[in-house]
Amino acid sequence: MLRRTFTGLLLASALITPALAEDVTIKYMTFSAAPNYLKELDATIAAFEAEHPGIKVTYETAAWDAYFTKLQTVVAAKQAPDAFELNFENFVTYAEKGALADLTPLIAADTGFSTSVYNPTALAAFAEDGKQYGLVESFSNVVLFYNKDLFDAAGVAYPTADWTWTEELAAAQKLTNAGAGVWGDFAPIQFWEFYKTIAQNGGSILSPDKKTVTIDSPQNIETLTWMIDKVSTYKVTPSDVEMAGQSSEDLFKAGKIAMLRTGIWLLGDFTENAKFNWDIALEPGKTSKAHHFFANGVAVSANSAHPAEAYQWIKFLTSSKAAVDLRIAAGWELPAVSDAAAVQGYLDQPVPESREVVFQALDTAVVPPVIGNWNQLTDAVGKELEAAKLGQKTPEQALKDAKAAIEGLL
Repeated sequence: MLRRTFTGLLLASALITPALAEDVTIKYMTFSAAPNYLKELDATIAAFEAEHPGIKVTYETAAWDAYFTKLQTVVAAKQAPDAFELNFENFVTYAEKGALADLTPLIAADTGFSTSVYNPTALAAFAEDGKQYGLVESFSNVVLFYNKDLFDAAGVAYPTADWTWTEELAAAQKLTNAGAGVWGDFAPIQFWEFYKTIAQNGGSILSPDKKTVTIDSPQNIETLTWMIDKVSTYKVTPSDVEMAGQSSEDLFKAGKIAMLRTGIWLLGDFTENAKFNWDIALEPGKTSKAHHFFANGVAVSANSAHPAEAYQWIKFLTSSKAAVDLRIAAGWELPAVSDAAAVQGYLDQPVPESREVVFQALDTAVVPPVIGNWNQLTDAVGKELEAAKLGQKTPEQALKDAKAAIEGLL
């Protein structure tokens, strides 16, 4: 997956960057930088502007839950920024709408640059019909975070790669201390967690050709039942009421959750703010391993007045040594580059001790079943999962209703 071509390609690219028009301002919109990585984004922009004195970059940020609503509005009004960030799941929709500039000719004309600088699988996520509509910025995944101090106090062995849901539940029961407000385990009951967790039990939402809806399979019903039972039956996971408006991440940092399934984008936050010993492990599965694979990319607006300059910015943001080093040092997800040496600084960081797990999880990565009307699919499934979580429907009925809703979308 990793090739040692990164540094040479970067140097060559910097040397051949063509002279561009003076006093061009590129507007950029991002969700991943806010609120924790604005300092790194500012430093990346400063490094870019130093190498490209004719181009200035301004940016606007929006929180994840508001970003795509805002982006959709400005794109529809033909007021999109010159470049903007897209996650893999939403990329298909924007590409199909013709909202993205085809970067293929710009890349072809950039004779000192090669897309081999990127991880090929991650880069391919932002291509459609043989055309490159975005450059991959980063990847991230979800692993099992655990509080080593709580494990030690309870006399429970740390998670290992061969753990299944059985070992996880047994440990969670020993780690839960209701009187102290400590919970053994947490995984949210929502679409993003569900599609990955069913894969750990051999399940899926759609068939491989995306023509048959498989969400109501017996193994998926079993999986959703297990997710809910951890809250209602085994009581090793707090309910929404018991969380009292606190996020699972804040509860973990407070030492109140022993095992937490969450993303590696929180490594920096936990390193700084969790005042106890902790580490990461591969997620347990029932019949197999499965881990999220998320990818963020950056695209140029089809309506940008400065596509060449915007391309230079997103190329720098996604592949320059300056940007990669800043991202790794901050724990701001992982740059999707192909050079092993480029990510060694990430692996060398002392906390957490088992950083290699991040790359091991890629061996069992699963991606969501993206379709054109993606947001409607996630909303429909999320609505049914919420009904099951609240006890308004059985897991079987909820997934049956979800199947009908997805079939309507297809």
